[in-house]
Amino acid sequence: MAKYTQAFWTANVAELFERMAYYAVFIVITLYLSNTLGFSDIEASVISGLFSGGLYLLPLFTGAFADKIGYRKSILTAFLLLSIGYLFLGLLPVMLESGGLVEYGEKTVFHGLRASWERYLIVPILLILMVGGSFIKSIISASVARETTSETRAKGYSIFYMMVNIGAFTGKCFVDPLRSLVGDEAYVYINFFSASLCVVALVAVFLFYHSTNTTGEGKSIQEVLFGLRKVFTNGRLLVLILIVTGFWMIQQQLYATMPKYVIRMAGETAKPGWLANVNPFVVVVCVNFVTQFMAKRKALTSVAVGMFLIPLSALVMASGNLFDGELFGAHPITVMMICGIALQALAECFISPRYLEYFSLQAPKGEEGLYLGFSHLHSFLSSILGFGLSGILLSHYCPDPSLFATTAEWETASANAHYIWYWFAAIGVVSALALIVYAKLTKTKNG
Repeated sequence: MAKYTQAFWTANVAELFERMAYYAVFIVITLYLSNTLGFSDIEASVISGLFSGGLYLLPLFTGAFADKIGYRKSILTAFLLLSIGYLFLGLLPVMLESGGLVEYGEKTVFHGLRASWERYLIVPILLILMVGGSFIKSIISASVARETTSETRAKGYSIFYMMVNIGAFTGKCFVDPLRSLVGDEAYVYINFFSASLCVVALVAVFLFYHSTNTTGEGKSIQEVLFGLRKVFTNGRLLVLILIVTGFWMIQQQLYATMPKYVIRMAGETAKPGWLANVNPFVVVVCVNFVTQFMAKRKALTSVAVGMFLIPLSALVMASGNLFDGELFGAHPITVMMICGIALQALAECFISPRYLEYFSLQAPKGEEGLYLGFSHLHSFLSSILGFGLSGILLSHYCPDPSLFATTAEWETASANAHYIWYWFAAIGVVSALALIVYAKLTKTKNG
């Protein structure tokens, strides 16, 4: 018998394509909302945060529903919705331009779009993407749990997390070259690329995903609701989710703060897509090594190591302002951002696979989708809080240069732009200390 089933590998390959599609769009989501649809920094952050938050809240319910109807049907539904959502994310700007509200090119020229209700058509499109993506969040990670044994599970989640990050890396690779070629119009075209990837994944799942493990399928609505009530009242898991939210608030800044921060501070030639790719590159290289290194340690011990690395990463990101001129032939903001993101990625290697493993071990048979969906609640909280805080901090410390009459005025307003990262470093320290207290209390209770 093969170590891992065909369903395991098909689910992981589907995850790779979904991550390629998602991160190609999400790395520039705030830029898309501002430069393509004309939303302000705060508006773009709120919309992005609600989208990302909903994407991670809904798995609580779609995961439980997937346990009932079966994973194959659920994954097919997910990729159908994602294909439609990304397609319309690209078609919306085309429609707005044909209506004379905006002109797209290297730089977007607005003709009344900022005052038009039509830009809010983005909301139902994002809702479609939220529902489709929420199925993926719970089902793929739950498939790993179902298609592995207790002996192969930790390694299985390491493979899963490699696929996630290979997809994240590859998807982002297309963004900056396209942006260099066509300017702001890249934020429109990239959505068609993502739609195509989801169609490929849809076909792959239809042809190859056939699992013999159907535990939990056919449950009654009452049984589903009972499972939801049980997991929502698990205080121990809820507290852990709240603590880990601090890590993910900092992680979210790769998409909430970093793209605008580096373009405004290091210049228009900055490449946020390539910078963000440092994260998945380091994860792919290091995650198996870290998993093996920590294999004999408890899951919470591994998570704790990562939690103490994450505030250090934020401090490194803040340090670019300490250097004058170039650093290693590049802008110091860029160099220190690379170092900070690399540290962040290393922290993720310690945290994420073992965190998912921990939740999978808490799940009763037939409720893996519910529990793995529940595990993503931290990303709902971190999206709402992280993106919301990002919009406020950007507006206060690193505002949009186009809002100022002169460069000198903007330089004065952004003199303390690096303070943004001090806020997130403080959040990371509090979260790391909270996890230590949590580990001691739960150890005492279990003892």
